Parts: sequence; C-alpha cells; structure tokens
Amino acid sequence: MDGSASAPLFRMEGVSKRYGGVNALTNADLTVETGRIHGVLGENGAGKSTLMKVMAGVVQPDEGSMTLAGNSVRFANPAAANAAGIVCIFQELSLVPDLSVADNICISNPPKRFGLIDQRAQRRMAEEALARAGGEDIHPLAPVKDLPLSRRQLVEIAKALVRNPRILILDEATSALTAADVRKVFAVLKRLRSEGLALLYISHRMAEIAELADECTVFRNGRNVGTFKSGAKTDTEIVEMMIGREYSHVFPPKPAPKAGTDEPALEVRNLSWNNRLKDISLTARAGEIVGLGGLDGQGQRELLLSLFGVLRGATGEVLINGAKATLGSPNDAKRGDMALIPEDRKTEGLMLPMSVRDNLSMASLSRLSRLGLVDHAAESKAIDEMIALLGIKTDGTAVPVGTLSGGNQQKIVIAKWLMTRPKVILLNDPTRGIDVGTKAEIYQLLRKLADAGSAILYYSTDYDELVGCCDKVLVMYDGAIGRVLTGSEITERALVGSALNLGANPVETGTPSLAGAGAGR
Repeated sequence: MDGSASAPLFRMEGVSKRYGGVNALTNADLTVETGRIHGVLGENGAGKSTLMKVMAGVVQPDEGSMTLAGNSVRFANPAAANAAGIVCIFQELSLVPDLSVADNICISNPPKRFGLIDQRAQRRMAEEALARAGGEDIHPLAPVKDLPLSRRQLVEIAKALVRNPRILILDEATSALTAADVRKVFAVLKRLRSEGLALLYISHRMAEIAELADECTVFRNGRNVGTFKSGAKTDTEIVEMMIGREYSHVFPPKPAPKAGTDEPALEVRNLSWNNRLKDISLTARAGEIVGLGGLDGQGQRELLLSLFGVLRGATGEVLINGAKATLGSPNDAKRGDMALIPEDRKTEGLMLPMSVRDNLSMASLSRLSRLGLVDHAAESKAIDEMIALLGIKTDGTAVPVGTLSGGNQQKIVIAKWLMTRPKVILLNDPTRGIDVGTKAEIYQLLRKLADAGSAILYYSTDYDELVGCCDKVLVMYDGAIGRVLTGSEITERALVGSALNLGANPVETGTPSLAGAGAGR
C-alpha cells in the first residue's frame, strides 16, 4: 500500500449518480490519503451520503472511476467494499436491538468453533473493539435495546473497528454522543490516524472538523466545490461554500422582554420522576422560547418526555393556559394542545417507508376528519401549507419520507406536529445532524411560532443555540433546575459554569441555587 502523495490510498474521479431526474452526484472528485483525517462538509442533500454509499458499495455510480491503492475498483455490494477495507459508520444506526452488544459487534463474521459461534471468543473480540472505540464501560452481554442512544453509537463504532478497516467513513458519528464520549471518540480517531488508518469524517459541527481534520472537502448540489488544508479558511468562508451565498448571522433577533404579567401558557409545579427529576417548577409564556441547558444526561430529556405523558409515575402538576392538564399518555398531551419534536427522527418521529403525505398528516387525522372519514381536501391544503411554510424539498408527497435528506426529514417531523396547532411545543435537540442552512431556517421558524403565540420549551446540546434562540434558559443539574438565566445573563460562559455546578448565583424566586441543586445528592 502506497500512501505517498503521488499514489493516494483512495481516489474518486468524475463520479455521477442520478435518481430519476435528480442528480445526487455530478462529476464528483475525492482523494483520501493514508494516515489522514479528511473532513467532508455540505448541507443535507449536497451529495455527502451518496458519496459515502458509492464508496461503500451500497449504490452503483452511473459514471466515473475509483482506485484503491492504485488499483481500479468498483464494489458490487457492501460486503465487497468491507473485504477491500472500506467500512462505513452511518448516522442511522444498524444495530439489532434485541441482540447483545457482542452479537451486534461480531454479527457479520462471528468466531466459530466446531461450526458453532464461540461465545467466549466473541466476547473477547467485542471487549477489544469496545476498548478501541472508547466504550470499555459497556458490557458486551448487555442487550442493545437497554443502552441509551449515546452508548449505541459507541457500539456502532466498535462494530466497524472489529473489521480492521483501511478506510473508515464516519457520518455524523458524534451526533448522539455526550461531551465526554465525544472526547473519547476524538482520542480514538486520532490514534487510528497515527496507526496509518485513513478516515473520512462527515460532520456539520465546524468545531469538530477544525479539531480533527487534516484536509477538508466541501460539497454543494452533488459537486465538489473545493478542497483545502484544515485551517486555511474561516468558518464563514466554509459556510458560504456550503450554501453558495453570503453567510450572515443565523439567529433571528429576539423581541424586547415583556413585563411577565401574562398567565403562563405552560406551568409546571413540583414535577418529580423516579429520582431522575427532582421537584421541578417552571413557566413558559406565550411568545417565549425557554431553553433547557446543562450537561447532557441531567434530566432534560426526561423532563420533556414526562410533560408529553411518555413516562409513567411522574408526580406534580402541569397547567396549560391555567387549566390543570392530565398527561397520562401522549394522546392526553396532544389533546392538551402540546407537541413533542423527538430526539431521534428516524425511530421516534417518522415512519420511513411511508409517504411524505402520510407522515405529515398522521398526528392530526382527528382534526382533519369528519364523521370518521378523512377530509382529503382539507388534508391536502394543510400539507401544502406546511411544505411551503418550512420550505420542504420533496419530489411530491407520495414519495417515501426515507428518500428525503436528513434536514428535510427533520422538517417533516416539525411540520407533522405543527399541523396539530399546538399551544406548547417541546423540542428535544431538534437540530442534531442538520446542516447550517437548515438550522438557520429552523431558528427562524421557532421565532415565528413564538411570535404567533406558541410557548416553546427547547432542549439543545449546542450552547450557541441556547444563547442565540432563547429568551430564558433553565440550566439543569442532577435532575433539578440549578439556575435560571435571562436576557444578558445568557452567555456561553454562564451556561458552562452553571452546567458544571460552579458557584451559586441569584435565581428566580422558588428555584434552588446551582450549588444547592447538587448538594447532598
């Protein structure tokens, strides 16, 4: 294998791929070197996923050529690509929930003895792969379905590493990870680079690309629009390459703060659940975007799920527009004019094989029906309005929603719940894995919804979003609200300090100080 500049490990030239009348890739070029991390950037729908699938043998190119270690290659299927040493970690996890971690890691080629799977050898292989992936604390015999999303992502990485790849392709591989897990994965990737592995790293997180990548390639509309050394261009220049136009600040202006005399659209009193939520009280008024901050895993997701009636056994009171709400199930929450945009659009927000139309209307069928029959004219009108409002790019409403780009799928999830006309909107990290252009559109939409009278409770793992979008931020620590930030107090420094439980600061009446939130727990 020659890793010199004159003979790169992998080269793609003039590759094109069409789906009907849509050009997913057009004369795409890419060069990957041994012992380097190559960052790939672009909006959703720019061709990154198709590029990956061509390299991995998932789809066949219509035109163009590829070489691996100087030899012409064309992979008929993923198994052929894996055999050649090209392994992908897709954003959509490929794990089997009912199997163990070890079974999943070794599923493609389990060790055998006397014709049967050698369970001891498989466990050793899984433990070694998990250690390489930074998941040494994951038990190899644990069922995957019992793991949180962040740990499943580490299992997915271990599953790829057990195949000893020459080229490892990662598509938004850290989008579901906690900050601590991200640091582990970064250390793993840097070590693999030092061992001579070539890595193709696809991410929308500019900071990750800046820290990891040696070179970067930007794709737009299926074309390679530039390759450059990491650090050679500013973030603004890179974003302008991605979106093809001048880049301006993505966050819409915040309205002037109100006096706060209006009755809250959402009021939560002393909410607790299973020692994960501890005596939480909060308010969100119509027109207000209330952020949920803090380190990942401090109860933010559980708070949203309990408000939407997903978690059983929660205690406390929830009032919507002053009336006590019964939230024993998601149906109760929906009838109470509440909507939840879930964390994982693929498994919790969409039915991927079903059409765009069916996905959009499924949450609001009761509102669109008369005498038990769906009013198709009203349904079509509502769907057209949502597609126009969110700028959803789709080749008609009859196509499967799984064929849309990730950003447009996320817009479908949001539109589906907006069709129920909610007064309170709960958002669980809605921009994870979304390109910067679509993020900006979502930020504008949230402010527009708030201005129209919705109350929004918004959890994000991105501090910039909390600073740029929210009128108030509730920083959670150990299942409780530790500090409330408003106005000019909402800064990255304050968010980080509060999330780490550093010091006590004045907070709203009735809310414990941050120091008190973690004391004695």
